[in-house]
Amino acid sequence: MTRPLPETVQEATRALFDLDVREDTGPMSAAEMQASLRDYDGVVPTLGDLYSQEIFDAVPDPRCRVLANFGVGYNHIDTGAARAAGIAVSNTPGAVTDATADTAMTLMLMSARRAGEGERIVRAGKWEGWHPTQLLGMHLGGKAVGIVGMGRIGQAIARRCHHGFGMNVAYHSRSAKDLDFPAERADSLRALAGSVDVLVIAVPGGDETHHLINADIFAAMQKHAHLINIARGNVVEESALITALQTGQIAGAGLDVYEFEPVVPDALKAMENVVLLPHIGTAALEVRTDMGMMTVDNLKAFFAGKDLPNAV
Repeated sequence: MTRPLPETVQEATRALFDLDVREDTGPMSAAEMQASLRDYDGVVPTLGDLYSQEIFDAVPDPRCRVLANFGVGYNHIDTGAARAAGIAVSNTPGAVTDATADTAMTLMLMSARRAGEGERIVRAGKWEGWHPTQLLGMHLGGKAVGIVGMGRIGQAIARRCHHGFGMNVAYHSRSAKDLDFPAERADSLRALAGSVDVLVIAVPGGDETHHLINADIFAAMQKHAHLINIARGNVVEESALITALQTGQIAGAGLDVYEFEPVVPDALKAMENVVLLPHIGTAALEVRTDMGMMTVDNLKAFFAGKDLPNAV
């Protein structure tokens, strides 16, 4: 287990396996990842543990047979290289959906209603009392939201927007979706960006979506629009986002992920119209426990010779 997971998960894992837990909460080094492939039958990696082609190449005859990833996103694992090495990979879909969607709504509200800016004023002792034009933001009710990526998480966000806030939902995805709420599919990502008040990123990470949101997309957005990212940091070209915010191309942004995290550019931190969260999309004890128990289920099935419940 490459990071400490909730104790309930560790106990469930120990009941089935001889468990070693790496106590460091940061990503593993190359040497540690190579050792994990050499020394263990199974590994529970997570975000930041970059199992690249080079890592697999360095261990030509691995003992490891399964990487039970803790997290729905697995773009930090070269799944093709893992497969070539005879190593199965699983993830934890489903468990993260509602918590991540809730975080998207948190960012939408904080960004549109300038909540972070307001809290900083109060904490700094600079609030002089209520007045009619103080911190005027954007009311979300009845506005148009664009969802980039209408998978499980995108749909959960869209439902909250439609049923909770009466927002008009549009989306962009590779194929049309059969949805249980009204939503219009945009012809292109640029068309979607230009037609909505809030653009929410909910696509998987990886080469296909790297810098999907770039200067061209920001140029298409309306000046009062806000960008929300709860997906992966490198889906957004961070330098282009900074320029768009500094020049007033867009009104604001709410971010839970960053292109080079944990590094957050000083330019973003300096702007009042940006909400910055420390990648807390699934940071609820119940959710992280459910995710961990899914890794246990995947390990248990694999070593029992059964199909992985959540193979990738």
